[in-house]
Amino acid sequence: MADFDPPPARDRATRQADTRALLATPAIDVWVATASADGVPHLVPVSLAWVGERVVVALEAGSITARNLLASGVARLGVGPTRDVAMIDAVLERSVGVDDDPELGEAYAGQADWDPRGLPGYVFLVLRAERIQAWRESNEITGRTILRSGEWLAP
Repeated sequence: MADFDPPPARDRATRQADTRALLATPAIDVWVATASADGVPHLVPVSLAWVGERVVVALEAGSITARNLLASGVARLGVGPTRDVAMIDAVLERSVGVDDDPELGEAYAGQADWDPRGLPGYVFLVLRAERIQAWRESNEITGRTILRSGEWLAP
């Protein structure tokens, strides 16, 4: 087995800039983890849009993920590969029909790889990050929290 020498750890300002850039990437996907009222976990990949410092996903209102989020108001999100990940603890800020907020619909369609507007039963779920952690390798585990209580930490 070869030795692996990771690149130097990024400082907080660089991690924050890299994370914002990752979240704004066109056609980026996010893993959304939720749980039912009785604790049954559910994990799905969906398209993401980063709109006004909020994560926006589009789902069928009756899907397990949407039902779990609407009931509990919380989710854990994973964006990026395992060696350059952003983990987001988020709260549901609002749910809106995909045809009910034209600005949100334009922003979502402009970044995501699809446009759900016009699809019956679909909603945008707007999530506010409460905590974001970002790291690449083990040398970035220390200092991985870059947003806490909804506020970006000072660089």
